Amino acid sequence: MMNMRIAIPMRRLESRHAGGVREERLRGAGTLRSVPLLSLSAWRGRSGRRYVVGIHPMEAGDLDEVGPAVVIAVRRDGEGIAEAVAVASVTEPDAAWIAAARRRGATELHVHRLAETPAERRAVAADLTVADPLRA
Repeated sequence: MMNMRIAIPMRRLESRHAGGVREERLRGAGTLRSVPLLSLSAWRGRSGRRYVVGIHPMEAGDLDEVGPAVVIAVRRDGEGIAEAVAVASVTEPDAAWIAAARRRGATELHVHRLAETPAERRAVAADLTVADPLRA
């Protein structure tokens, strides 16, 4: 079977992603025992570092099971290209942040759980933030 890729010219991506912060979709995700299929993606920060995230729809209980993480509120345009509308380092759910992200058009939460300390999470959030973040 042939691998097929859809190429998007880099100039187009650069013009749409201020500061170089952009999503870089990963190809697959698997199922681990009883864990449901999880959509994975990655974000490239201003520093050039890549952060792997799990993609979650914004629904009831949006941050209930997140725990300490970096959360990116995302909206997609008609072509499916993601835009981060807010980035935050969180330790517990924040309904006001979610509500503000929804008002800005966010429909997905991208959750990065690999930053272990509060300082690491703040650094990741700063690297992924281009515009003013939403504050609770």
